[in-house]
Amino acid sequence: MAELRQQIDLRGKKTSLNDYVSVIERYFVPYFGERQLEELTHTDVREFELWRDRQLVRRPKTSTLNNFSSAWNRLIATAVERGFISERVPVPKLTSRGEKGRARPGFTEEEVTQLLDYMETWQHRGRTSVEHEMRPLLRDYVEILLYTGMRHGTEAMGICWQHIEWHTDRTGVRYLRFWVDGKTGGRWLIAKHRAVTVLERLHSRQRALLAETLEATLTQRVKHKLFAFSTGYQPPSLNGTFRRLMRDSGLLKTADGQNRTLYSLRHTYATLELLRGEVCWRRPKFEPLMRVVPI
Repeated sequence: MAELRQQIDLRGKKTSLNDYVSVIERYFVPYFGERQLEELTHTDVREFELWRDRQLVRRPKTSTLNNFSSAWNRLIATAVERGFISERVPVPKLTSRGEKGRARPGFTEEEVTQLLDYMETWQHRGRTSVEHEMRPLLRDYVEILLYTGMRHGTEAMGICWQHIEWHTDRTGVRYLRFWVDGKTGGRWLIAKHRAVTVLERLHSRQRALLAETLEATLTQRVKHKLFAFSTGYQPPSLNGTFRRLMRDSGLLKTADGQNRTLYSLRHTYATLELLRGEVCWRRPKFEPLMRVVPI
């Protein structure tokens, strides 16, 4: 546990390690207590799973069971590394097959077009000074998520101008890429062409950057936050404003009645890229191909 917490502190943000700590503290420790791993039988583990399912109230989804299984495997691996048990000791595994999860609500290609068109006028209809800042910011935030597939929240809100650059590959193709560091660690995301227009809007509204061109800002690796008000202030959350956008646009619910959230944008990116054949799957997550695809 100390090792996991140390890794979490070093990363300074929420990752899958937080999920492991939660599972260990809330389920493994209360149930198994001081029992030794090498003494556990398949019956012991199956009884734990029955107890866990009762604690969860509803039948766990496969994604939930994968978290438990990963935390369990991490626990065993740590015990082996520390010499507490031999790697030859057959510690029973947890089951990772559960109820199939419901797909996240997304947008169709037609609904994306409808949303983009609607935001163009909606952004100007704010009534307060805060809304005059928040609505254009949300519009740009939504578009960047749609054009990169990045995760909303920690991953997106942590981006500074210094994390964006032009890159030319070995074939001479020049594209815009974003460095993000979130739940699955750091990685480059390739942006679509239309992201450049969004960056120009964001750049034009930030007072601290007005003396420089967008190109100069990227070249100089400025440390200001990307998603911020004209003053440089970054709001703690855009969730409430997004809900109002969904309500006002009539796009809140999917055809099967699910509410759309900011998470729906990443799901939409992945779905549309799969339909276009522009995503290669690398379990357990998708990664965009290393080239620009127009939208």
